[in-house]
Amino acid sequence: MKKKVVVFGGGNGLSTLLSGLKEFPVDITAIVSVSDDGKSTGRLREEFNIPAMGDVRRVLISLSEVEPIVEKLMNYRFQTTSDLDGHTVGNLMLTALTNITGNMSDSIEVLGNVFNLKGKVLPLTEDNVVLMAHMKDGKTIEGEHIITDYPSQIQDLFYKEEPVIPTQVLEEIRQADMIILSMGSLFTSVICNLISKDVIQAIDESHAKILYVCNIMTQPGETDDFTVSDHVETLNRYLGKNKITDVIVNTGEITPEVIEKYAVEEQKDPVVIDYENLKDVRLIEDQLVKIIHDQIHHDVMKLGLDIYSTLM
Repeated sequence: MKKKVVVFGGGNGLSTLLSGLKEFPVDITAIVSVSDDGKSTGRLREEFNIPAMGDVRRVLISLSEVEPIVEKLMNYRFQTTSDLDGHTVGNLMLTALTNITGNMSDSIEVLGNVFNLKGKVLPLTEDNVVLMAHMKDGKTIEGEHIITDYPSQIQDLFYKEEPVIPTQVLEEIRQADMIILSMGSLFTSVICNLISKDVIQAIDESHAKILYVCNIMTQPGETDDFTVSDHVETLNRYLGKNKITDVIVNTGEITPEVIEKYAVEEQKDPVVIDYENLKDVRLIEDQLVKIIHDQIHHDVMKLGLDIYSTLM
């Protein structure tokens, strides 16, 4: 019988992780953040009063078994002078199906059947949630994309109103053999899934190990100057009695030229592994970094194997 894995996250981090993990014999449930309010997703949320679907679209593609042209279709973004400008085909399809079926979970299931998914995809909530943040400069900011763009660092994260978490989401968490906190934006992709008391209670009621896949690079406004242990301690602050047990870190080398490029152009630096502060977790070290056209990526197959090996 396959081991059951529940993965929390959003954005490119979650979809990248799942694209490798789906190649291994595990029972995957992806729980996707739905608080994004920028670009196409934000406009559709405002017009139709629905949860964010951009990250859901990415996850559906990453877990699907379809021809490459279908992936291109789902990610196709209109460039026009009409109201279609900036919208992706996949976001429009999910919006239409949500209106037809009455909720996002059913619309995902419909598309999942079409795309032959290798796992389940569940939105964290059906509510049109608004993400809030207390910043280190004392200001309180409303809206995910404004939080991300704000010049001060995030101090604490919460929702404007407590979201209703679907029963299926909570049941999947309780039944998990492993809970994975994906790499990606620490606060706005991962922690935004952990600020519901019902989610934390379900994690505490599970018997799952909790594994965190640490970012390779820091992120301005969210994890400036963060070491690996800073990431872990921040996540543990939001978790309940069940804390992170395992951490996957990259030990692959990044060339000085690429490091300088990221520092200058994106204000990002490699995340330092501070071994002396990580004695309470099991470290899984691997050369996970891939440099493609001076861009840093995770080696998804190596990462999938590391997760599967830890699960076994």
